[in-house]
Amino acid sequence: MSDRDVLKRRGYIVQGIVGEGAFGKVKRAFSSTLNQTVAVKVVNRRKAPQVFLQKFFPRELHILSMLRHPNIIHTYEVFENMQEKVYIVMELAPHDLLDFIKKRQHLSDEVAKRIFKQMCLALNYCHDLNIAHRDLKCENVLLDKDFNVKLCDFGFSRQCDTDAVGNIKYSKTFCGSKEYAAPEVTQGIPYDPKMSDAWSMGVVLFIMVCGFMPYNGSKPKTMLRLQKDHRVNFPKTFAIPKGSKDLILKLLHPCAVRRPTIEDILRHWWVSNDLTSRKPDEGSSTSASAPKTDGQDDAETADGQDQSQK
Repeated sequence: MSDRDVLKRRGYIVQGIVGEGAFGKVKRAFSSTLNQTVAVKVVNRRKAPQVFLQKFFPRELHILSMLRHPNIIHTYEVFENMQEKVYIVMELAPHDLLDFIKKRQHLSDEVAKRIFKQMCLALNYCHDLNIAHRDLKCENVLLDKDFNVKLCDFGFSRQCDTDAVGNIKYSKTFCGSKEYAAPEVTQGIPYDPKMSDAWSMGVVLFIMVCGFMPYNGSKPKTMLRLQKDHRVNFPKTFAIPKGSKDLILKLLHPCAVRRPTIEDILRHWWVSNDLTSRKPDEGSSTSASAPKTDGQDDAETADGQDQSQK
């Protein structure tokens, strides 16, 4: 039986394909029960490797069943078809943060703050439940029709185990994209998954306000050296406001224990001051330079001193 027929029996009318991955597709469908358009992630068990089916996928489904937050994609239902395919029916968000940034080249400080704070609220909710996302990146931050954040893709997420005194047990699995991953993750060092989330938040914030990646993942040795030296490449062609720059430098600290926790981030004066935060304008552009994949300008350390580029 085709996906279209399976979904039709459940009250979903397929309208098209939203995206396609290694193990299945994401379809757009109208739900007669909900009276709204939804996204349906279809996972084909026959195409997926055993490590995914036995470890990551069950963990993802369990975590999705726990999450209820306005800035996290809502899961309506999960059902299977003869043990071959799994259908995950989710809230549909029409935009993703990466495309949103590309259309504008980079975001104004006010718009970046609004989006970043909503990301922080979603992550704070997860961390309060002892859930680490472990794959935070612009592509996994969706935006609804009103440009509110909808954090998605919990495929690498996990509930953090704790020891007898409540300290988080470190993870060992490399997760996510190397350009967004903390240096301890890329080096294969056991890591605190919540602190690796904090690093990834710093990368996302940098991309929002600068319009390019802080580090070039195609040159891993150079990338790691710059990260360990706490060098962050800010643009010269336009100024990055003091508040967002200060927070980026704190989040991209090479020593995980010196990074702010999600609670610290929400208390940071740039995030907590909402006086200038505003809703994004879909058609606005805020940059004078084209987006790049890697910084080409100044390298700055936490003490604010400019240094020569690599």
